Amino acid sequence: LNAFIVGILVSVCAAVLGVSLVLRRYSMIGDGLSHVGYGAVAIALCFGAAPLKIAIPVVLVAAFFLLKLTENSKINSDSAIAMIASASLAAGIVVNHFSSASSADAQSYLFGSILLVTKSEMHAAVWMLSGILILYILVYPQIFAITFDENYYHATGGRTKWIQLLISAATAITVVLGLKIMGAMLISSLIVFPPLTAMQNAKSFRGVVLIAALASFCALIGGLFFSY
Repeated sequence: LNAFIVGILVSVCAAVLGVSLVLRRYSMIGDGLSHVGYGAVAIALCFGAAPLKIAIPVVLVAAFFLLKLTENSKINSDSAIAMIASASLAAGIVVNHFSSASSADAQSYLFGSILLVTKSEMHAAVWMLSGILILYILVYPQIFAITFDENYYHATGGRTKWIQLLISAATAITVVLGLKIMGAMLISSLIVFPPLTAMQNAKSFRGVVLIAALASFCALIGGLFFSY
């Protein structure tokens, strides 16, 4: 039940955020942040700390750092994500190798383990992801504008920086909370596949968002039933 509740919220948030990320060619940011999350979780487990309390702030910092890096014309977004992702995954694997006590727990974050989702994590996920969805609905017009024509929106007086920070922060939180459900290796699929599916079947931005959320929801429910 915990996995169903967290999984549904994670899948819907990931799909909704993924529409904007895919259209802006930032679809691989989910993959990069998931690897950062795994590295942070492995280090937290090694030192006996609560994984989510360490992983969420670390991944948030990584998301903002990636956003800053991509603003530098000398480094494109794909290269920046690849650098951060590979370094974080390597760090996590090395720490996990030298800390046999946390090896099994770290593996559950790498590949996902729905039976290990606790009630405290479920409550945290419900509050955080519900807040993300509500905030996304409130700033939907701004996200729509920045997704399709960021330069025009900025030229008309719109503040693009805080919208980018919002999307990055929301993506980071969603990725971290989805690590136990999908695992670091597959959480990015919830950000990429539902929007791509929706784009083949909808003709408007709103339609793409709604179909992506529905597709992600159905995929999550089907996946849990199939795995059971």
